[in-house]
Amino acid sequence: MVVAAVGYSGKDDFADIEVKDSKQLSPERREELFGQITAQCRIATVVVSAAEIDGFRERMTMNSLVAMLHARAISEIVPKTAYVDACDVNAPRYGRMVSGRLGFPCRIISEHHADERFRIVSAASIVAKVTRDRKIRELADEYGSIGTGYPSDPETITWLSEYIDRNGHPPRCARTSWKTVGTIISAMEQSSFSDF
Repeated sequence: MVVAAVGYSGKDDFADIEVKDSKQLSPERREELFGQITAQCRIATVVVSAAEIDGFRERMTMNSLVAMLHARAISEIVPKTAYVDACDVNAPRYGRMVSGRLGFPCRIISEHHADERFRIVSAASIVAKVTRDRKIRELADEYGSIGTGYPSDPETITWLSEYIDRNGHPPRCARTSWKTVGTIISAMEQSSFSDF
């Protein structure tokens, strides 16, 4: 998992960078914008491995974990105001979760789809997505073609299913607490049971 924060001092910093939600950009365009953003802004990225996520998930919810990671990234920049894309159904509550994990005063503006509404959040989503894509390419060097790593990607699901079937467990790059992994293992166990 990758979480990023981008810091800038005023609205003019993005006058010459056409940022938008990273999902609406091609990989090539994201890389181009990544270079511009990192050259002109302060950035912080927090990368958490699958094993670390599994460890955290034993004692906290996924929303709490993401709030903690948002707070870590924000803490590296120490802004007076921070905009976050709320992953909780209750956006103000999510903002309080992030704020409560900061060791300094910071106004948190927490909204759903913030990456579509605020250019600074769009920039952070680009930094996070490019960083994640690079990590996926590193994993592909190790494991072969694994797809995007998203549960909506049939290539990822096929690769993950074949890996688990072949090895009896998920690869270390997939968290065992991921619902997708649980679903694959359950389907395999159900299939094995029906063989008897």
